[in-house]
Amino acid sequence: MTDKLSLFELNKLVKATLDANLAPSYWVVAEIGELRTNYTGHCYLELVEKEDDKVIAKSRATIWAYTYRNLSTWFEGMTGKALQPGLKILCNVSIQYHELYGFSLNIKDIDANFTLGERARKRKEIIDRLVADGIFDMNKSLSLPQVPQNIAIISSPTAAGFGDFVNQLESNSGGYHFKIQLFKATVQGDGAAESMIQALHQIHNGLDNFDLVCLIRGGGSQIDLDCFDHYELASHVAQFPLPVLTGIGHDRDETIADLVSHTRLKTPTAVAEFLINGVRIFEEALEVQFSQLYHLTNQIITNQKQSLQRVTQNMKSASKELLRHENSRTQYLKDRLLMQSKNELRAQQSRLENLDKHLSLINPLTILERGYTITLKNGKRIGTETVKKGDEIQTITAKQVIKSKVEKAAKRDE
Repeated sequence: MTDKLSLFELNKLVKATLDANLAPSYWVVAEIGELRTNYTGHCYLELVEKEDDKVIAKSRATIWAYTYRNLSTWFEGMTGKALQPGLKILCNVSIQYHELYGFSLNIKDIDANFTLGERARKRKEIIDRLVADGIFDMNKSLSLPQVPQNIAIISSPTAAGFGDFVNQLESNSGGYHFKIQLFKATVQGDGAAESMIQALHQIHNGLDNFDLVCLIRGGGSQIDLDCFDHYELASHVAQFPLPVLTGIGHDRDETIADLVSHTRLKTPTAVAEFLINGVRIFEEALEVQFSQLYHLTNQIITNQKQSLQRVTQNMKSASKELLRHENSRTQYLKDRLLMQSKNELRAQQSRLENLDKHLSLINPLTILERGYTITLKNGKRIGTETVKKGDEIQTITAKQVIKSKVEKAAKRDE
């Protein structure tokens, strides 16, 4: 028998072996599973590696206070995102083994470029998924109303951008009137994407009351805008049956919600000005037409009074044709919206029917009616309980509960 070792001696041997055979540090890719700091400023983490959302490796790690203070500030400045759980990082670590506290990692540095690359990769995956789903350009394919006046707004009521948007609309120099309705939503942080999706659902319930939707926020840091890169939100925006205008208020790269919306504008004020300008252009076009019509009429009256009746008749014909055109366009938009609503309703009805069939198939009564039975001992299924001679058991069929006494119980191969 070899010499006996105490636990302390064994741990010292492990430590010495690791120190002698491992490099001073390694670059390691891992996900931050947990992160907390204490009053001294030290940062304690749990690093994990996952495969199909299942943790396959885990290790404690530490960033000492001085390093953490500088490293966290630098990292957030580079990536626009604070170190936090769920973030995938490339970090330089030294391996430590203590006789009392066991194995841990000491993080000395973090490569921000890796995290930026991961962020870009996830963003591309979401965009590729939207394209593969065939929905990326759906909202862009909708026609903007010629004079939109009934506006659904998704925003936080306390957001500065919302106030700017309303002020811009109400104080427009043309005196145009817009009817707006706010659908309150959280526009940053956890749960923001779900909150905005819920607002879209509420608008959809009164779809005929609105011409388009404005999703506005009013700027913020890059991390505050992460919710607008959420797949589910982008999917709902892309497939929404009304044109969606975004004015999130940032000058950096477009969010995915911007990319799938009908029209992306930089700020809430720019969205308001876009709507005002649309009405102004329409009004100016009408004024040009009326001016041309007035000039032509005066010329005809001055030069050929005898042709007044003919010109009047031509004007009536032109007006009727314009009216027919606008009626046809309005009917087209109405039919299109109705068709999309019916398609959505049929799709949801089909899902409900499939769920109902699935529930029916897995209903215990359905299984019993097929001839199967359930056998219990002491209220528990046989399989988890051992049965022996003399035991009382219950057999449940579709129509009866049968009590029996076991005369013989043998293993399957006996």
